Amino acid sequence: MSARDVEAFPRAVLDVLETAADRPVFEHGPRVVTGAELLDLVTRIAAGLRDRGLGPGDGVALLLGVNAEAFATVLAAHAVGARVMGVRPGLSDEQVRHLLGLDVAAVITDPGGVGAAGVDLAGIASVGVDALSDARADGRLVCGGRPADVARLIHTSGSTGAPKACAQTYAAMTAAWTARPDAWPPAIRDLASRLGRYLVFGSLSSQVMFEYAVLAITAGGTAVVADQPAFPDAITRYRASASVITVPRLTKLVAAQRRAPADLSTLRALMVSGSPLTADRHREALDVLGPVLFHGYGQTETGMIAMATPADPPGTVGTPPAAVRVEARDANGVPVPDGVDGELFVRTPGQAGAYWGDPERSAEVFTEGWVRTRDLGHLDADGRLHLTGRTRDVVIVNANLHYAGPIEQVIAEHADVAEAYVVAVPDEDTGEAVHAFVVPSGGRTPDLAALRALVTARLGAACAPARMTVIAEPPLAPSGKPDKRLLTRILT
Repeated sequence: MSARDVEAFPRAVLDVLETAADRPVFEHGPRVVTGAELLDLVTRIAAGLRDRGLGPGDGVALLLGVNAEAFATVLAAHAVGARVMGVRPGLSDEQVRHLLGLDVAAVITDPGGVGAAGVDLAGIASVGVDALSDARADGRLVCGGRPADVARLIHTSGSTGAPKACAQTYAAMTAAWTARPDAWPPAIRDLASRLGRYLVFGSLSSQVMFEYAVLAITAGGTAVVADQPAFPDAITRYRASASVITVPRLTKLVAAQRRAPADLSTLRALMVSGSPLTADRHREALDVLGPVLFHGYGQTETGMIAMATPADPPGTVGTPPAAVRVEARDANGVPVPDGVDGELFVRTPGQAGAYWGDPERSAEVFTEGWVRTRDLGHLDADGRLHLTGRTRDVVIVNANLHYAGPIEQVIAEHADVAEAYVVAVPDEDTGEAVHAFVVPSGGRTPDLAALRALVTARLGAACAPARMTVIAEPPLAPSGKPDKRLLTRILT
């Protein structure tokens, strides 16, 4: 067996770049980078890291923007076998300092970095990408990741709690399918054929953003940096064929297309990520935008679990691939029949193995090879996965627990509601009550009494919202997901 056969991630990605040769793989404004040029950049940055004594097991934090150098640095840090942690935009200086305290040996920055200026690096060595890329590299880059070592720390969004660092090993990253067309599930094969010009924005420390970029390049496409990612303008400006989009952004895009349709003729795929999409909103988006929606479901802990293609019925997140196992379990941990809601436990080839430095929470979530998602859902008779809520996103009324997800879904079905977010608020009579934050649809303010009647008829009076706040849009966490903690602060 050759060294190429046994080398860890990112060997498969580097092989793709080598094959790409003179094909454009990365575009940023007028700058176009070919596969050969990007591979050379990765090789030089890896040499620069090794010249500074960085290698297997060393913690490396990346405070980088979105450009070819940042993408190459992620691959180079993995090539030397480091434990890689991206620092996403939007974090406070205090949060950045906390992350840099997680056994980090070096910080890599660039001029477009995330808060590098003004952040006290607490004595940690800092080096710029430009200095690393000046290194001399001879011969083929050999990947030094050791299978059992932690390859990267990816932080959860923290939309319902404090972010946790998910530790993914080199063995898990090597087993993932992104850069291996022979391992692509059917939904990913369909998606890959649409990624000719994939918009990259926000942060390459985002697991979703980075891995779709790898998928696009592997599929023969180009990762195109969108410095101004507002939709629909970015799609038309960059002639994009694909992009990642959150549910709030999708709602805005659909509304904008209804008001004044833009030319989206180049668009072939929108990957909805971050939160569930109701069946009604899914249908509306398909009606307005056409057959371009791919509704993905996954977690930072697991990577992709399932993905609905435009051909799948709205209201599902598609069929889990053959390499992924999904079980819905009752409160005693016993699998329930198809069609019955339970807590979802999953196994994926590239899942994380623990939370870094947190054995107590690791034991709660990573159990006997399974990942406890804390999501509620079920598989139907056709094997499609349906999501219905989160086990910890609850309102306790008169000592009875009610999940926020189903309440949000019912409220969002009302014609005057574009989006709904439910939180628990103190109540003198019932202990807790439902407070609904709603984004109006079409400029119409929903009536609280009508929403109460709708929820009461479907879920019972205890689930009906006691109070309602109309908002223009939900506040977002740095990950781009709606942040319920920030919503609750509106009430204080």
